[in-house]
Amino acid sequence: MEYILGKATKVTVFNDNAQHPLIIDSGAHCSIVARNCLDNHFPNWEKQLLPTKAKNFKSASGKMTFIGTRIYGIDIHISKNRHITIGNKSREGQFSTTLTSKQKLSFLKILIKNRPEFSIGEEPLGKIRGHDIEIYLDVERPYPLILRRPSYPESLNPRKEIKKQINELLEKDVIRKIGHNQIVDITTPVLITWDNGKSRLCGHFRDLNNYTKADKYPIPRIPHSLDKPA
Repeated sequence: MEYILGKATKVTVFNDNAQHPLIIDSGAHCSIVARNCLDNHFPNWEKQLLPTKAKNFKSASGKMTFIGTRIYGIDIHISKNRHITIGNKSREGQFSTTLTSKQKLSFLKILIKNRPEFSIGEEPLGKIRGHDIEIYLDVERPYPLILRRPSYPESLNPRKEIKKQINELLEKDVIRKIGHNQIVDITTPVLITWDNGKSRLCGHFRDLNNYTKADKYPIPRIPHSLDKPA
């Protein structure tokens, strides 16, 4: 199932550029679909499942057999302002009120077409190999104390959250542990908390930027990058 379009439990499901009218429980934690429905509408559905451990589900009529998981490229939350989430629940956007229904549908199809560009759920983030980024400073070791200061003191709860997010970055292979004999200057982690209670781990590079040589490489303009997928 790629995405749903509708305001009630009776929706139109788009899959492989085909439309199928289905009834979906909008309040369910997971979708329950009969095998014969999948075989009729999505013949290759078994090849699109993600590897996962089996789970136990039960209903009033008995135990249900778990057949697999498929992560949505886009989750559409039906609301007055038509909120959408792409790849991460903490990132929400809105359709412009000036777009027509046809334009909204066209936009969704572009996102589905470029689905591999988004990392969601347990999928790997991906990385660029063979192109290491080097940052040149206008100072040499020993660096100024302002670049070698210890971490900011945090209370118990922020420390737990920082440790949790660092472990998540390690599991996703975004960062790696270093040995005691490696000379690495570590940035100060800063925990940014939003009004909705969610938080994000950031690195404090403001002082480092003051000692960084200007990069003359021209960065592509964001509008040009957005035009390419279209």
